[in-house]
Amino acid sequence: MSQYIISVGREFGSGGRVIAEELAKRFNIPIYDRHLITAIANKTGLTPEEIEKYNEKPKNHLLSRRVNGFSNSIEDNIAEMQFSFLREKALSGESFVVVGRCSETKLRDFKCLISLFILGDREKKIRRVMEVYDLPEDKAKAFIDKKDRKRKRYHNYHCEGHWGDSRLYDLSINSSRLGISRTIDLLEEYVKARISEE
Repeated sequence: MSQYIISVGREFGSGGRVIAEELAKRFNIPIYDRHLITAIANKTGLTPEEIEKYNEKPKNHLLSRRVNGFSNSIEDNIAEMQFSFLREKALSGESFVVVGRCSETKLRDFKCLISLFILGDREKKIRRVMEVYDLPEDKAKAFIDKKDRKRKRYHNYHCEGHWGDSRLYDLSINSSRLGISRTIDLLEEYVKARISEE
């Protein structure tokens, strides 16, 4: 497989972003996550802060409408710009890692897509978030719930399948079982096996 796209969906606190970043390093390919915001800002003339305000948020139904296939919702338009950016990169033949952004669904017609979902045991995710963000336990729990609710709402609004449903991904893995480092090792081997399929 000369081109490969590694899509990483993740529960908050599972270490999914760290895993995606390390996979990008090991395969020496770019990673698209927050970088998409900068790329879109450069294209639109909006600031990264303005885009971040509406990023991964569902539209306000009271203030939004769609006419002839076009939406006046900033949230919808930013999401569509991100999906278009990823498709352009995929069509260019570039290999890359992408974190979230409904990529396991929006890029599923590319045979080179390798879609992963990282989950974790709740207690371990809470401990991780407490350490990484220096939060007490109750705040860490609330933060996890808020972030996962946001991801689920965004994904389910833009996609037919449900966020986290294992049938959407090639491989779902609980990073709490092996730990982050060994999970990365296992996923690296899986990606290598997929790349060598041709």
